[in-house]
Amino acid sequence: MITVQFTVRPGQGDASGFDLGDMAVTGDFGTADSAGHVPDQGMMIYLSVVQLLDGLGDFLRGNTRVLTFTGADTSFGFVVRRTKNGLSVVGKNGVVARTTAPELVSAVLNAAEVLGRGLPPEDPVTPDWKATLATFRPLVPGGKG
Repeated sequence: MITVQFTVRPGQGDASGFDLGDMAVTGDFGTADSAGHVPDQGMMIYLSVVQLLDGLGDFLRGNTRVLTFTGADTSFGFVVRRTKNGLSVVGKNGVVARTTAPELVSAVLNAAEVLGRGLPPEDPVTPDWKATLATFRPLVPGGKG
């Protein structure tokens, strides 16, 4: 099992596509989380999620064995590797989860859709956000796209 959460940090004023936030990926073996580190590992969360969806989509549609993700303007990241039985998600402290592509795609998309509710329609990041989600949705089993 794997869960993904994207959050915006409070106290930044009006919502913006350039807001700082955090990512957490939790699985049966642990959590990779950008919050609570020194030095700070928070990131421009909307831009980082766009980058993650683009990279993960390309990875899953292609044949590469490893995806290395690092958020926008942060040192936080994780690695997704293809294995015999699916995918392995690895943070800086080791394996976080062993999962399947459909499970990972669903967890990431659900977290992105929740985060996207806070993005103002007139924000300059919104067109990229919407385009990236539209491209990523067809990866969800059952044709959620």
